[in-house]
Amino acid sequence: MMMVSDDCLVECKINDDTDEDDGGEEQINTPPPPPEFASNASTPAPKAPTPPKASAAPTPTCPVSRDPYGINQHLKVEVSDVLAEPTTPRSIDQVWLYSIAGFERARIWTYRCLSLLFAVPFALLCGIFLAILACLHVWFVVPCIQLSNTFLPCLRSLWMCAVNVFITPFCTSLALCCSQIAISLSNKDWKPQREDKEAV
Repeated sequence: MMMVSDDCLVECKINDDTDEDDGGEEQINTPPPPPEFASNASTPAPKAPTPPKASAAPTPTCPVSRDPYGINQHLKVEVSDVLAEPTTPRSIDQVWLYSIAGFERARIWTYRCLSLLFAVPFALLCGIFLAILACLHVWFVVPCIQLSNTFLPCLRSLWMCAVNVFITPFCTSLALCCSQIAISLSNKDWKPQREDKEAV
């Protein structure tokens, strides 16, 4: 006789509940037919999308990043970047806490007061300076570059003609004349110089 272990057994759930209104007939869930075999009458009408409901409470807005490109990352100074106590010489805890609080308050409020005084004038100066640079770039620098790119090839061709006609033959003839010059030195030429040095 062969014994079957419990691991090989599979539990099957059988639903004995039947719908009494259907006369005891068993309900069978059949999948819908493929789209090519489905008729137009059997397809249900698409439901209209429901508009999103407006929430009663306003959503909190995220703080606006005032440095989106990170050009002032080096100005993020914390207390630990400036003040730090070693382990052995320690001050009183209240002194340390008040020092940190004083540092933070002084840094924040001094910056706020200075920005209140100088932020608007400096912003106006920066705007005027950038407007002047933009005006010079649009109406002076770029036109000069474009005109030079237009006229420089003509000037280059004229300069090449002048060089080939006048300067190249002169330099070539001067080089031929100088190439025939040879300088030779012998020991006799060095002896009088040595005697003059010994006499001195």
